[in-house]
Amino acid sequence: MNDNHVTPGNDASRRRLWERLGPAELKQLAESRPEELYEAAEQLCRPAAGEGPGGSVAARTVGRIAEALADTRSPDCARFAVDIVGRLLPPGSAYREEGDRLRRSVAAKLVKVQQLRDLEALFEELPDGVQDPAVEVRACVLGELALIGAGRGRPFLDAYAERLRELGHPLARLPRTRLDIEHRFGVRVRGLGSVKTPDQLRSRFPEIPATESGAAAGRTASETVDGRRARAAAEPFTVSGWAREPEARFFTLPSPLAPDDFTVSLINELPLDCLAGEGARRGGVTCRTTPDDVLNELFSAAYNGGVNGQEQGGAYARLYAWGSLYALMGLPADIPFLDAVRLAADHRWLRFMVFTDWFHHDTTDAAFAVLDPTRTRVAVLAATDTDAD
Repeated sequence: MNDNHVTPGNDASRRRLWERLGPAELKQLAESRPEELYEAAEQLCRPAAGEGPGGSVAARTVGRIAEALADTRSPDCARFAVDIVGRLLPPGSAYREEGDRLRRSVAAKLVKVQQLRDLEALFEELPDGVQDPAVEVRACVLGELALIGAGRGRPFLDAYAERLRELGHPLARLPRTRLDIEHRFGVRVRGLGSVKTPDQLRSRFPEIPATESGAAAGRTASETVDGRRARAAAEPFTVSGWAREPEARFFTLPSPLAPDDFTVSLINELPLDCLAGEGARRGGVTCRTTPDDVLNELFSAAYNGGVNGQEQGGAYARLYAWGSLYALMGLPADIPFLDAVRLAADHRWLRFMVFTDWFHHDTTDAAFAVLDPTRTRVAVLAATDTDAD
């Protein structure tokens, strides 16, 4: 790209030119002329005479501009990026779909790239409510900072976080720093991708053999229907667009289950959709796992998004993961997080793999079961994704 300013003669031609600029060109402008990028975003967000905003193409272009600015270290770039996604984006339908994604994406890039002192300057004015998009993007920034253990002890950030708690923002109930149980969030380990085969599952977790007494106990289970709890348990998968609607179900046993009977033999006797269908093969593998493993899988599902879905950003992925974990354990939302961690250690956690037509057996399958400390309540969560059309 040359050094001439991008100012052809009319609004329509300017729109088209900005829409054609690639990531490298936007990055170059962010580094050399951020004011010009900001002015372009203003123009793209401005309705033409007698028309709405520039449409979905313009919305995507504004988003790419905001992300390029957020990904370029400088106080001006940080301020411009937040202003674009927090103030400039109109409420029209063309921008509504992009708005949440952009605010979360921009927040993640800001925390990754910008100096903390430059971010703190964005929090000098305390909010009066939580519906303002400008407040939302700042809440996401605080959530991203919490995931890396940064931002506490900074007066403006602490005051803003406290105000968000007072106003009831959903992200504000999360801890301001990463807990030990969250140690794997966002960490990629070479060779530890999704589990796709029984051998992979067995290689990572201790297998529990099937028992006939477990199967007998499964046949005595009764279902407890709880739609709200099921939606919360499945949320990391539903919000991020996994290919099939996840299954979250809850069961009660008439008497305490022997610990060694909590295995695939019991699960196979439950009336689960993921076990039904033509071609179902009722074998399977069950392995014992830990709450931090389950929590990390829930976080990753929302953070990475489905194959054809949408990444949620770290702050909201964390919120959805905890909401799902609470739902699987049947905990009320007002239980403190550290108490929930302690209670999670008293539950039994399983990963299981069964070979039915419900699972795609393609990109990612996830299946968990949880037994509560009374050994009479079982929660099951299953999800599957594919890149097949």
